[in-house]
Amino acid sequence: MYFRSKPYVPVAARRLKTERTLAKLQKTGQVLSPVTANRGAIAKSFWGKAWCQNLERYSDYSNRLPRGRTYLRNGSVIDLKIGPGEANAQVMGSSLYRVSVKIAEVAGAHWQAIARDCARSIDTLVELLQGQLSTSVMERISRAGTGLFPTLKEISFSCSCPDSAAMCKHVAATLYGIGARLDADPELLFGLRKVDAKELITRAGESAAPVQKVPGAGRILDSSKLADVFGIDFGRADPEPSCRPATKKKSPAPRKGMSATRSSAPSARKKSKRAP
Repeated sequence: MYFRSKPYVPVAARRLKTERTLAKLQKTGQVLSPVTANRGAIAKSFWGKAWCQNLERYSDYSNRLPRGRTYLRNGSVIDLKIGPGEANAQVMGSSLYRVSVKIAEVAGAHWQAIARDCARSIDTLVELLQGQLSTSVMERISRAGTGLFPTLKEISFSCSCPDSAAMCKHVAATLYGIGARLDADPELLFGLRKVDAKELITRAGESAAPVQKVPGAGRILDSSKLADVFGIDFGRADPEPSCRPATKKKSPAPRKGMSATRSSAPSARKKSKRAP
């Protein structure tokens, strides 16, 4: 028994088919969010690249991931919606298929460890989301197994296509589509893992030196009371010491009838003469 492979469909024909399907769905009133991948790398920001690099750690699906990248670049992901803990997509193949991706919430202890290690090196939420991070922080967030990006065990997925493979090319395209979306909206990653990015900022001051406590009002001495007790005027600054040399004190002028060479006070040892 012989099996015939499916006939090759040119890329231009696939894109035309996708565009027609997209237009048809939009006429029915569906709000779609197609993923547009640029030429070259699928993602360009730190968050998008880190997500895609994490996908490529899934060695069990190394033969499926390249097909997923091709589908994404061809515009086959005509709808991708990312919410807390999940992503849902519509991917155009031989027909239109629906893809569901579930991502487990980060364990509390796991998230606290990330927050504790990174918070002291992140100053603002803008710096965090723009990926303007130190090398140590980026390495910590991207670390395999203990970082923010999910392991293969933390992801489950399904697709409506007839492919019996655990990860079909439509699922792979959806996963790469998440990486492309993180370029424009990195907060989606924190939503997928059900954690709050702001916690990394609010914990930034945990390692700072404790603020010196101000004594209570009852323990502060009032300067006006000190003035009354000690006779000190705290409102006036101490006079500056004089720089002039001290002048020699003048002796009082001698009284009239007394010799200037004799002491003005009589000697205590001299006795008065008795009258004859």
